[in-house]
Amino acid sequence: MRIAQIAPLAERCPPALYGGTERVVSYLTEELVAQGHDVTLFASGDSITAAELDACSERALRLSPGVIDGLPHHMIMLEKVAQRAHEFDVLHFHIDLLHAPVVREFAQRTVTTLHGRLDLPDLKPFYATFPDLPLVSISHAQRLPMPPVNWIGNVYHGLPRDLLAFNPRKDGYLAFLGRISPEKRPDRAIEIAARAGLPLKIAAKIDRVDQPYWDEHIAPLVRANANVEYVGEITELQKSEFLSGARALVFPIDWEEPFGLVMIEAMACGTPVIAFGRGSVPEVIDDGVTGFIVNDVDEAVQALERLDTLDRVGVRERFETCFTVERMARDYVEIYARMAASSHARGFIAASRPAAPAPLAL
Repeated sequence: MRIAQIAPLAERCPPALYGGTERVVSYLTEELVAQGHDVTLFASGDSITAAELDACSERALRLSPGVIDGLPHHMIMLEKVAQRAHEFDVLHFHIDLLHAPVVREFAQRTVTTLHGRLDLPDLKPFYATFPDLPLVSISHAQRLPMPPVNWIGNVYHGLPRDLLAFNPRKDGYLAFLGRISPEKRPDRAIEIAARAGLPLKIAAKIDRVDQPYWDEHIAPLVRANANVEYVGEITELQKSEFLSGARALVFPIDWEEPFGLVMIEAMACGTPVIAFGRGSVPEVIDDGVTGFIVNDVDEAVQALERLDTLDRVGVRERFETCFTVERMARDYVEIYARMAASSHARGFIAASRPAAPAPLAL
């Protein structure tokens, strides 16, 4: 199949540091190429891929000091995509809603994976305006706030099987990985570690919008607790060592998490997850097998006392069964095939350009 993958431009594919959506797009793109598909990746120019790269910005926008507003760069990308749309059987968008007006004429050859939260009130009138846009969720819980829309599938994220190192050790520190923000609740992670008497390492980025939250709430807690170490943002290589060396990942979220990539990253290392049961958590964590689902800090502390009942080999096996990139790619290819078959039934053939108008008679 001829497939276009359209990634956000905030990070490169794969990200140099933090980045969830671009990381998933990269894994999917490389696996589709490995499976023999003809893939074009629309992404930042510093992206690394075996697919054809159509560079839509010189480099990732978040790490470009001269970029103030990312929207113009995404508009440039959408123009590039529109000019080449006739070349593809399926165009897979990962940029939420920006493309909806642009793809009206070929919407049935598109797939849009929604990677973010869907409980924002502004989204309801938007999706009511574009009810036919084919959408894919990343968990069933993610769908709950949405009005009736054109869901065509649910695909859980997946990781390359050998990306992260498995570690059978059961000792070590507690890990918090991701982003410093109120909904991720690093303050809860600090309290859980302090009450359990265990060291905690926090590897997380701090967005500009969350800098006051760090300065006023989290940094003082880190300074006040000798058992807590703030590591900062880490690379993919550092992530493998960080997660595989942890006794458990603490995931004390306070929002309806759409998926939570860090949970399956920990599982790939054999590291169990102590997670608050919001959003996708019950779909990702097998309670009592790959970790424990808890409701509050008290239950989290109690769960840490039961970690030795979990088999890290079993945690890794659950990852290999449910959350590899091969499985993710298979799920998407099945969706692509359905969309392409429907489009072909309507008379569309990839790479066929509109017929040139006949010359005017003189």
